[in-house]
Amino acid sequence: MNTVFSKADTESIRQAAAFLQQGEIVALPTETVYGIAADARNGAAVSKIFAAKGRPQDNPLIVHIADMAMLDGLVSEVPERAQLLAAAFWPGPLTIIMPRGSEVADACCAGLDTVGIRMPSHPVIRAVIKESGCALAAPSANLSGSPSPTTAQDVFADMDGRLPMIVDGGNCQVGVESTVITIVGEHPVLLRPGHITLEQLEAALGEEVLISGAILEKLKEGEVARSPGMKYKHYAPKADITILKGSFEQYKAYVEAHRAENPACLCFTGEDAKLDFPCICYGKEGDGNDQAFHLFRCLRALDEQGDGVVYARCPGQDGASMAVYNRLIRAAAFRVITL
Repeated sequence: MNTVFSKADTESIRQAAAFLQQGEIVALPTETVYGIAADARNGAAVSKIFAAKGRPQDNPLIVHIADMAMLDGLVSEVPERAQLLAAAFWPGPLTIIMPRGSEVADACCAGLDTVGIRMPSHPVIRAVIKESGCALAAPSANLSGSPSPTTAQDVFADMDGRLPMIVDGGNCQVGVESTVITIVGEHPVLLRPGHITLEQLEAALGEEVLISGAILEKLKEGEVARSPGMKYKHYAPKADITILKGSFEQYKAYVEAHRAENPACLCFTGEDAKLDFPCICYGKEGDGNDQAFHLFRCLRALDEQGDGVVYARCPGQDGASMAVYNRLIRAAAFRVITL
């Protein structure tokens, strides 16, 4: 299959919409990461996403809409908590898990009785949704398990020949996937951290939001993934990453003691000047939003450099930094050393 790589304009939006109406898949930009989109009501089309990504069937997909009217048939109800969250954060990088409706394809839900819905803010995917009339199932446009793509060129590297079209809408502004919250059950639960923080969710709802144990730890044996991104190893480059938790001085000493491994460093902005190793800086220390913007591009850059062993500086675990830590521990297959 020849993959058309097209700058976002009126014609490419029209062409992408036509592909989707015909049951094809296309790669589109969102404000979080690039996604592979299919008509969420067309099970055969949605199955093409799993084939293109090599994605396990037990990993649910998020459905993207352009307005609240599109919820009809995708969900069986819009609970009050969902209405509060939508009013506060949509359009934007928040996925709300609600009771599923009869029209959403089974493949989107991985056997669950719920479906994740979000209303993206990126003008390109919004235009394609409106032009096609389709609600779009759209996970990240990467090979399953590898770092998510935040540029169209990253999508092309993974997906050339696997789908008919990639629409180039520039760099994604957030850089990590959406925050996922479920409001099905007695208490709202944060399932995946993102740009919208736990504190913001609690302020919008006026109540405590619980944190899934799978955010900072592995899923337990036999535990069902109720959200994308809960799997064991995910977002990972080919390099073996180990996260080092401690001060910069401790980090530097540890890496120097392991010089025989020919390691590379995934560090904070400006620290590369103080390290005698190949370095990639993934954002400013203590700035979760800056780290999120750069993280996935930097993980891909490790592979482009051919790095085999990588030692990473440890981000924070609160606010916007929680999302970065969540992605990085999965990229490292949960290898964390406290110095």
